[in-house]
Amino acid sequence: MKPAFLRNFQPGASKYSNKKVEVDGILFDSKKEAKVYVELKQAEARGEILDLRRQVTFTLLPSQYINGKCVERPLTYIADFVVEHPDGEVVVIDCKGFRDTVYRIKKKLMLHFHRVQIKEV
Repeated sequence: MKPAFLRNFQPGASKYSNKKVEVDGILFDSKKEAKVYVELKQAEARGEILDLRRQVTFTLLPSQYINGKCVERPLTYIADFVVEHPDGEVVVIDCKGFRDTVYRIKKKLMLHFHRVQIKEV
């Protein structure tokens, strides 16, 4: 018999029951993220945004070393999308369905260290 914490576990199941979707040969974590990608690609084609990047990593805290040995890996935030507007403004976009505690902390650290507010869609 399975232990209680494994009874409802399905191998390969999504943490938040989202469905992966493929668009332009890219596998997205959710239908929502794929939809936002299509909208951003269209905006880029119209010239409303200049540079569309996905899965951009931001370092929030660097690795921590003691006596030359890494004791803590870096803390990072991976943005779903980063876009640049013609006026030079850079916008970080995150497709959120659920805002867990870790995300809320990382959002605050992004504002504090990178002076970037995350736009949630």
